[in-house]
Amino acid sequence: MRRQKGLTLSGFIMWAILVVIVLLLGFKLAPPYMEFQAIQKLMKNLANDPGLRVGDYRKMIGGNFALRGGIDNITSLSANDLVINKEGEKVVITADYVVRVPIVGNINACIDFSASSEK
Repeated sequence: MRRQKGLTLSGFIMWAILVVIVLLLGFKLAPPYMEFQAIQKLMKNLANDPGLRVGDYRKMIGGNFALRGGIDNITSLSANDLVINKEGEKVVITADYVVRVPIVGNINACIDFSASSEK
């Protein structure tokens, strides 16, 4: 006689529940990481902007970040949270921020981000 091979119904349900939990966590945690990538890109673009070589670059970067951040739907970080330094001829923009993502009930995922125009 041959032994039957395959997946039982209870085994399938257990694997399905595990896959659904992992997918739900991924769907909840993906938007903050995508926003972080948008912030990194925006900081690099602002730091490499040739119009920032003269004048009050802090005020210009803050205004441009607010305008462009509105377009990219950046809500975790404001222009006031940016740390702007000028090293020689180069402008370096950095920001450290925390995003709390509610998972279920009282359970939150707390994600620390450190964005910079140099990375």
